[in-house]
Amino acid sequence: MKLFEPITIRNLTLKNRIAMSPMCMHSAAEDGCISDFHLVHYGARALGGAGLIFLETLAVQANGLINAGDLGIWDDTHVPGLSRVVEIIHKMGAMAGAQIGHGGRLLGVETLPAVAPSALPYANGYRTPLALSEAAIFEMVDSFQVAAKRARMSGFDVLEIHTAHGYLLNEFLSPLANRREDQWGGNHENRYRIVRHIIDAVKTEWDGPLFVRISSTDYAEGGNTPEDFLTYGRWMKEQGVDLIDCSSKGIAPAKVHSFPGYQVPAATLLKEKLGVMTGAVGLIETGDLAEDIVHNGRADIVLIGRAMLRDPFWARTAADQLRTQIPVPPQYTRYGAWWLDNQPKPVSAPISNSAGKY
Repeated sequence: MKLFEPITIRNLTLKNRIAMSPMCMHSAAEDGCISDFHLVHYGARALGGAGLIFLETLAVQANGLINAGDLGIWDDTHVPGLSRVVEIIHKMGAMAGAQIGHGGRLLGVETLPAVAPSALPYANGYRTPLALSEAAIFEMVDSFQVAAKRARMSGFDVLEIHTAHGYLLNEFLSPLANRREDQWGGNHENRYRIVRHIIDAVKTEWDGPLFVRISSTDYAEGGNTPEDFLTYGRWMKEQGVDLIDCSSKGIAPAKVHSFPGYQVPAATLLKEKLGVMTGAVGLIETGDLAEDIVHNGRADIVLIGRAMLRDPFWARTAADQLRTQIPVPPQYTRYGAWWLDNQPKPVSAPISNSAGKY
């Protein structure tokens, strides 16, 4: 089955084409540090058989949180905890991915100032953000660059830049949120400018696989469509982005008719037209659908979200649905007890301090 075949992206080989999608858990300490929950949560999904485990969005600035309890990567104090999660993911047999981003005008902490390309609220009843000055834009680029350095220091295997779901970089890309009249707004090239600077800056600190998550359509009149991302995606590929992770929506309130695989056509469009690797995401809940996507070349990997929250062993479930076998942790087989009894006994060590963070 293609779904369970290895895939090499730049200098990294994943054991299969299944990734856990970044999903905010809002369970960090107040300072954005890892808690015990994250060790168990991500470790369990790695043990469950996915080839790549993405952590939730790591905020590059303190006012970049999507909500209270989100993880951060804006300070060196975050590195020890992130390193511990990466270590556990590796020990459980998977590769670890860091998604770095900024919440922009969707900042979920009322005590911090929200920023955006333009002073436009998300919708009626939402607070109006501060429009970033040009100096603040360059500071943002620097924040992404340093975040990439910390991701490297933490031992991550894959880095993803978050330009989707209505957050800051999506706001710059979309004409619905970016009404600037300077070099950072207007036409496609100007709206892309901050992303261009960030990719270039990140690549000075990161030489591993680089992904970008996009919202391929805004589902709103006057907003971006997949055709716009043929332009953006071409530039991303030229800058050395290895894979475009194709999600959608978030820039404005919209009713979306979602169904299994509803976002896959955007991944297929970019893959076919640009010759770039893509990831498919969105209600991919069965092994049959996932296999169809990768076997027929509609995308290179699948990113599983809510289905993997319900079932940490989604990869094994998918294999059962496809009537194929994949390696299973020996502890979970009928011979597990015998296998454990015949292994060297490791020295136990505590996994956290009494505060439950790193």
